[in-house]
Amino acid sequence: MVRLEGVAKRFPGGGGVLGVDLEVGEGEVFVLLGASGSGKTTLLHLVAGLHLPDAGRVFLGGKEVTHLPPERRQVGYVFQDQALWPHLTALDHLLLVMPRPDRKEALGLLERVGLLDHAHKRPHQLSGGQRQRVALVRALARRPQVLLLDEPYSALDPVLREELRLEVRTLLKEQGTTALHVTHDPEEAMLLADRVGVMSQGRLLQVGSPKEVYLHPNSLESFLAFGRANLLRRDGEVLAFRQEWASPGGSLIAEVLERRELRGEVLCRVRLEWGEAWVRLEASPGTRVQLAIQPLLRF
Repeated sequence: MVRLEGVAKRFPGGGGVLGVDLEVGEGEVFVLLGASGSGKTTLLHLVAGLHLPDAGRVFLGGKEVTHLPPERRQVGYVFQDQALWPHLTALDHLLLVMPRPDRKEALGLLERVGLLDHAHKRPHQLSGGQRQRVALVRALARRPQVLLLDEPYSALDPVLREELRLEVRTLLKEQGTTALHVTHDPEEAMLLADRVGVMSQGRLLQVGSPKEVYLHPNSLESFLAFGRANLLRRDGEVLAFRQEWASPGGSLIAEVLERRELRGEVLCRVRLEWGEAWVRLEASPGTRVQLAIQPLLRF
């Protein structure tokens, strides 16, 4: 559905993307994961036609669209700031963008995201989560070939963010919509993606299922994209593992230095022969325990 061949875009002040190759299948939810400035949003803009590439080609639905303007690409775009029109009601937002305005269909979309009772309200009368739902169904009302989502939940509070992103994935799957989603949040990538692509410094480092990339990163940068990392050095190499990869009962001797609780999860700072690390462990400071770490990655 989406194919990028050697797509590159550089900006005078720095940044951009460097020779990205990518294929996203029909009905797939693909998540681009990376820190700010890694090139994720630039790549989204290249698919949408908001930027033209310096090199490479862009295909949508088997058709090359590299030099087509955004309005001829049949893509929907959900922005971080919603970009709603202040004078239009939620219903009007949908009717305005539909290829053939259909009031019944528009109301059905609003009902699907719990906004039927708010159909005639303007953006200032809606909560942040409600405005984001309007932005989503407005994009879907265009019946796009591809839906592009640019960190659409980052401005929401944590509880609402978790609720809304699960709703969105369900809706995308029910409609069979192909989606390209940008985030810097590894938890969001794990939750939403059929496949995830890790980006850093304009390059697409690794593509695979969330579990595959999480457990088998092909580089230290890919490993760090998923956060919660312990990095220790031994004989010129970096030993890397996540807090949850440590468990009691192995052959590694660890001294417990500190104990903390976070969201009902107990974490301990321990001293290993290679240095200090945080692990998921129930133990008291001052005790010595035996740990197994699996997997233990070396870079």
